[in-house]
Amino acid sequence: MKRVMLSGGGTGGHIYPALAIADAVRRRHPEAELGYIGTTDGLESRIVPKVDDIAFFDVEIQGFKRKLSLDNMETIAKFIRAVKKCKAYIRQFRPDVVVGTGGYVSGPALYAAAKLGVPTLILEPDVLPGLTTRFLSRYVDVTAISLTGSEKHLTKAKRILHTGNPRGTEVMHANKEEGRASLGLADSDKPIVLIFGGSRGAKPINDAVESMLSHLSEASLMYFVYVTGEVHYKEVTAKIDTDQWPNLIIKPFIYNMPDVLAASSMVISRAGATTLAEVTALGVPAVLIPSPYVTNNHQEHNARLLEDHHAGRMILQKDLTGERLWESITEVMDDPGRHRQMSEASRKLGRPDAAEVIVDELEKLSATRR
Repeated sequence: MKRVMLSGGGTGGHIYPALAIADAVRRRHPEAELGYIGTTDGLESRIVPKVDDIAFFDVEIQGFKRKLSLDNMETIAKFIRAVKKCKAYIRQFRPDVVVGTGGYVSGPALYAAAKLGVPTLILEPDVLPGLTTRFLSRYVDVTAISLTGSEKHLTKAKRILHTGNPRGTEVMHANKEEGRASLGLADSDKPIVLIFGGSRGAKPINDAVESMLSHLSEASLMYFVYVTGEVHYKEVTAKIDTDQWPNLIIKPFIYNMPDVLAASSMVISRAGATTLAEVTALGVPAVLIPSPYVTNNHQEHNARLLEDHHAGRMILQKDLTGERLWESITEVMDDPGRHRQMSEASRKLGRPDAAEVIVDELEKLSATRR
């Protein structure tokens, strides 16, 4: 493979898997040229250009509304213009294969590639496929799924391959010792319970943690690492006297999350695709509180998959309380047998070799280009 073009945007759950694939391509083909099609103003336009040796190509596109709207007429017009622009980029870059990882920018990029006869693959990070994946699955050569259960929603796909999410591969390179050291716990072997609500934090999770603090004195043999999100940090720390809880570490944000995840014995978090890929690759038991605000409620579908396979516990946000959260933590952390069973079940769902599996498939696809 000499040239690979990627596309994905809108959220980190689409961008970071694409970058993980880029890293895996580089490991196997150091000489390969990499391109990336993203939106002009999406998160990818700020993240990808900072990555060395990836050429960034921008298009203007927006997502469809899920109900009848005049805005959808403009969306169709932008899609047609974006396809035309993507075709020009593809002719210019001459990729051997084009890969999409979701988000509406993947739509014109992969559709254009398919119409030009370039081999294509789209990765679906969530259990419930998004509109872009459902639309593209009938055009692309391979639809790669991250989690079991997605295939039943993709009845028109040409070919489905269960690869896992390449973020699982990235986290397997994490350093557990560096994770503990970054928290000031290098000299301790007590288990860590990691609590976070996404990159910006989640107030309902913060409220539940605050209301369960009185129980922390009952768990002196474990540490609680509580990531508030930067926007909530001052408010949270103003309410909590950290000296009162020596086993509580409060952080606004964690920049080396893979290392800290690798050092953790349990995770309490939202149920985004990236988080699930990481915890299942590592086999970390999880309590998942899916966000009810995401499109198509896909986080609840993600969390339910782990719960159905006994790899995690799900608490709906409407049912979240400090007492419920504490019970969910202690029923696992106080029972080594249950913790081990959940860890094994989680690892069975994960694909730590996901990035390599995807590169294997890309090599096969690119061979058909010659």
